[in-house]
Amino acid sequence: MKTTTHLFAALALAVSVSGTAFAAGDHAHGHDHKPLHGGIVVEANDMDYELVAKPDTLTLHLRDHGKPAKTEGVSAKLTLLNGTEKSEAMLAPAGDGKLEAKGTFKVTAGTKVVALVTLPGKKPANVRFAVK
Repeated sequence: MKTTTHLFAALALAVSVSGTAFAAGDHAHGHDHKPLHGGIVVEANDMDYELVAKPDTLTLHLRDHGKPAKTEGVSAKLTLLNGTEKSEAMLAPAGDGKLEAKGTFKVTAGTKVVALVTLPGKKPANVRFAVK
């Protein structure tokens, strides 16, 4: 009888632990990944990055679990690829969870953008966008 009780206890424990593992891997953050600023959204390292690319301004909005992320101490570099042409832009914090660069940028359908974003105390995120 003791063996049966131990077996059921072990089985109950295994089921409860496996349920926790499935819930943790569910990837439900309580927010969606839709663009809030008319840009392109990509998720990396549990953050949402929304790129709004215009010929005179490049803006990268950072969201952490659906809320604007702090940009203090954040550094970011964008590399724009248009066929064989390559250009770079350094982004600076511009308040309210965004980083920005002003200038003249070649942004057309087909432009590929690679963002290297470094948040304080975290591994750098390599985020890739394709302009449509």
